[in-house]
Amino acid sequence: MADGEGATPAASIRPAEVALLASVFVVAACGLLYELAAGALASYLLGDSVLQFSTVIGTYLFAMGVGSYLSRFLERQLVGHFLRIELLVGLIGGLLPASLFALHSVAAGSFRFALYALVLVVGTLVGLEIPLVMRILKRHFRDRYALKDLVSQVLTFDYLGALAVAIAFPLLLVPQLGLIRTGLFFGLLNAAVALWTLWLFRGELRAPRLHALACVFTVAALGLAFAGADRITRWAEDRFYGDAIVYAENSAYQRVVVTSGAAGVRLFLNGNLQFHSRDEYRYHEALVHPAMAAHGAPKQVLVLGGGDGMAVREVLKYDSVEEVTLVELDPHMTELFSTAPMLRALNGDALRSPKLRIVNADAFSWLEANPGHFDVIVVDFPDPTNFSIGKLYTTSFYQRLDEHLAAGGYAVVQTTSPLIARRSFWTVAATIEATGLAATGYHAHVPSFGEWGFIIAGRRPWRAPTALPAGLRFLSLDGLPALFDFPPDMARVPAEPNRLSNQLLVHLFEQEWGKVHQ
Repeated sequence: MADGEGATPAASIRPAEVALLASVFVVAACGLLYELAAGALASYLLGDSVLQFSTVIGTYLFAMGVGSYLSRFLERQLVGHFLRIELLVGLIGGLLPASLFALHSVAAGSFRFALYALVLVVGTLVGLEIPLVMRILKRHFRDRYALKDLVSQVLTFDYLGALAVAIAFPLLLVPQLGLIRTGLFFGLLNAAVALWTLWLFRGELRAPRLHALACVFTVAALGLAFAGADRITRWAEDRFYGDAIVYAENSAYQRVVVTSGAAGVRLFLNGNLQFHSRDEYRYHEALVHPAMAAHGAPKQVLVLGGGDGMAVREVLKYDSVEEVTLVELDPHMTELFSTAPMLRALNGDALRSPKLRIVNADAFSWLEANPGHFDVIVVDFPDPTNFSIGKLYTTSFYQRLDEHLAAGGYAVVQTTSPLIARRSFWTVAATIEATGLAATGYHAHVPSFGEWGFIIAGRRPWRAPTALPAGLRFLSLDGLPALFDFPPDMARVPAEPNRLSNQLLVHLFEQEWGKVHQ
């Protein structure tokens, strides 16, 4: 009978067997965790989450294949090899998020190389683990397993471990522990697998004391790093952001960081600047008032995105407004900007206005599920750096926007820089026009961002307002026409509509902004 085919497992289960199968579950969970952590960190710091996750996962799977192939050359002392690999995976994988984050703060130019180098190393080591466990089980429990039963058992625990961490990573681990502590925690789990391997197979290990010292060193290193995770994060982020960090937290959707310095307060989401208090009024006045004032007397207003409350602050300057609905995906944002005194002062307590109704939901889904029409819709989404945000710049989304726009209403969309990302800007205009709406582009200079663009959409052409609210710091009736004048280097260029089926805007945006960061 070849390779034990036809053997049936015995009734009793041995402790070493249970420990090895449990280690498969832990090993699989840890392996996937490092893969997800590397992809998440790359998307935070490099943008374009789809590209980063795809390339990181592809590199990781390739490395696992290399590791699986190399496992054939490990013939003797399989338990010793497995123990040492566990310690290396735990140490390198556990420290991966912390080391990459710190490296990006001090030597950003080396980040991409270090990212893929570490992914290759960790992936290769993880690829060695499962074949070794199978061979250890086969060697020590050959009376219990036929090959088909062995493969079935190991892969079942492997896939269950991967499923558990795939669910826990976005819903529990990152929001509660953060990326750095999550990596270190799973590094300690790998070290725990090494420790129980050391205990169970101590009789057949060469130099067990050296293995014990290696385990102690690994646990101590990971434990100290876990205890100092806040200091590591604070040090890296202080160097990255420059100013003192007054608030930093991981929500279920993003890394939210607020800094404060001599020049003012800044908000960063996933490392990208969202506003600077010294000039945010330029952006938000330009975003809101050309559409609001042109309408005349808007009563029902919808704000999509803009969880910081700055756009709502500008909307509430119109006495005609009866109700504002704010749809913001991340409840962390609306909670923070409605409770933190420093941030409440910036938005003028707009998020506590009795006229405001806050809805924490995905804007695309919310528009599909909720009826109603609005006189003005303010669309203040992040730039289309990935496909999940890119869907909010498609014909499908603007068609839903049109369905919620009152007959004489206007929608206004923040639309990146027409100077740096000229084709991206006019692609949004072409996308809006493809839905049958008129699109009127304009731009304003915001020192923190440079030249920035906006587009007003509506069933009727936009007409310049005859009045603006009192007390504006940037906009004036005399200066308004200049915003709608595009010099030759920002003038319209031919562009295709961005559709949900192709998402060409995401690729175009990455190309144009990528040239700036080279």
